[in-house]
Amino acid sequence: MDILPAVFVSHGSPLTALESGPTGAFWQQLGRALTTRFGRPRAVLAVSAHSLARQPVLFGAAQHQALYDFSGFPAALYQLRYDAPGAPALAARTAGLLAAAGRPAVLADHGGLDHGIWTPLRSMFPAADVPVLPLAFPSGDAPGALWALGQALAPLAADGVWILGSGSLTHNLGLLAGPVARQPLDAPERTECRAFRDWVRQRGEARDWDALRDYRRRAPHAALMHPTDEHWQPFYVAAGAGGEADAPRRLHAGVTYGCLAMDLYAFGPGAASLEAVLASGERSPA
Repeated sequence: MDILPAVFVSHGSPLTALESGPTGAFWQQLGRALTTRFGRPRAVLAVSAHSLARQPVLFGAAQHQALYDFSGFPAALYQLRYDAPGAPALAARTAGLLAAAGRPAVLADHGGLDHGIWTPLRSMFPAADVPVLPLAFPSGDAPGALWALGQALAPLAADGVWILGSGSLTHNLGLLAGPVARQPLDAPERTECRAFRDWVRQRGEARDWDALRDYRRRAPHAALMHPTDEHWQPFYVAAGAGGEADAPRRLHAGVTYGCLAMDLYAFGPGAASLEAVLASGERSPA
């Protein structure tokens, strides 16, 4: 069987946990497809745009809870729970891999899942029974350093650990506000957003990793689509874990509010077979 592909997911607004829409529905399909093709992941190593630190930190708690790291949303959102088990043993092993790669990590015995982690996982594995290991990354890291971080994590996939990067293919919340009121969820896509998304897809299909790592200079409207880097950085961790040999597969595409892209990419040799399972609609037994 193929090794689990690393995945970059655009987690979007926390409201996706309440109003799943097309992206939430796809996350449900993705969880089923992963289990169908590769078996249930032994654990998820999650790298989220909302967990940043001065150096890598592994949150090796034995038990996690959902963190409500947002404000101003409907009360029902704060009632949702995702009490997934942690992965202390995996945290220790991962710390060893990072140390061997010259990226020593802090091993913390506490935890919690930010919304970039629990929102998609709640759709993918609703029983909250797959252990999760969050890894905070340094926000100042360049794409090459994040790629190397992903490379150091790559051996975990052979042991059934799913490497999940969670951010957003585009992320400029200032564009969500129109001249009078907030943009509607189904607002027409901005041309700049489409140009950026198309560039990522095209450079990925060409396996032009140098261009992707140099996105600030080469991608159209990079500064507009990402005024800051943190929501784009998990892409490089997932891509590094998947390696350069295989072109990434865009498994899901979409845009909310006209500018917040929801695209999802898979990396590595297993990405093609995951795409095939999704296309066939094949499901694992209940």
